[in-house]
Amino acid sequence: MSGLILDKNNKNQHTTPPTMHDVAKVAGVSQMTVSRVMRGSGYISADVLSRVEDAAKSIGYVHNRLAGGMAKYDNPLVGVVVPTLQNRVFTEVLSGISNTLDKNNLRPVFGVSEYSLKREEKIVYDLLSWRPQGLILAGLEHTDGLRRIIKQTGVRTAEIMDVDGPTLSGSFGISQEEAGENMAAHLLSKGYRRFGYIAGLHGTDFRAEKRFNSFKTYILDNGGTITQTRISDKALSMQDGRSLTAEILAQTQAPESIYYSNDDLAAGGLMHCLANGLSVPNDVALAGFNGLNFLEALPLQITTTKTPRYDIGVEAANWIANKQSNKNELLQHKFDTELIIGQTT
Repeated sequence: MSGLILDKNNKNQHTTPPTMHDVAKVAGVSQMTVSRVMRGSGYISADVLSRVEDAAKSIGYVHNRLAGGMAKYDNPLVGVVVPTLQNRVFTEVLSGISNTLDKNNLRPVFGVSEYSLKREEKIVYDLLSWRPQGLILAGLEHTDGLRRIIKQTGVRTAEIMDVDGPTLSGSFGISQEEAGENMAAHLLSKGYRRFGYIAGLHGTDFRAEKRFNSFKTYILDNGGTITQTRISDKALSMQDGRSLTAEILAQTQAPESIYYSNDDLAAGGLMHCLANGLSVPNDVALAGFNGLNFLEALPLQITTTKTPRYDIGVEAANWIANKQSNKNELLQHKFDTELIIGQTT
């Protein structure tokens, strides 16, 4: 069962949008120069270009590409920015978004941030110049510049996949912290006390970090220890899950159970164990996250947390499309997860 919370006390109010004149004053150039920069016409020195762009971002100015005769055009576009298209998780979310927007005669325009907040800000800045009806962004963490732009424009913004923190307009997702704690409680209940953890995208996958921090806190508070961690700066594959599992199981303080940041890594860990004659879960227990469909094809069902990815996309897109709801009420729509207890724990 999911929950929806409206915060009527917090208002997503914004002041009068800044103009080219305001940008010119901050940058110390003429309004004509600002116009040329925004239109990308004529020669502009690198110094002036940088000053104008920095000034625009500092005050939250976004150029309107639909100005003039198109100013009153009912734009059907919705900007959608996700961290990656290489993860099955986001393809399912995008399916929910795309199908729902289509039913509402809206069209998604996609951008991929590759887990970079600066890149996300740049994509959003470009998208807003086309005056979309709304934005859908992954997660609750963004640059100050992006937050400033969204506040100034007042664009309706749905943040997906996470609800553990304040939202710009509305958040649609699961409690990552609760998911990590629930998995820790399950593994402790099975008698495991020494744990390992394997993940990628250190410092950029904020949702995985929230899960692990909650998992770790619960483990330590209830008599367990974290003996081995392997957290890479890059995105990891199933093959990485296999090799890193081999690495930490070869240590003197080998864990009794390994928690992985996603199912792909957990599947790689299972492949290592099966290929090397290790009994799962007798020699080592394994647990993943996401509840992806491919797990059903594995020799053993991996214990995991199943997330309602498609439904999250549907609800976020519905909220963007629903012009009747109050734009000034901050909304939090929390979805439940399902702990799938498989044969690996």
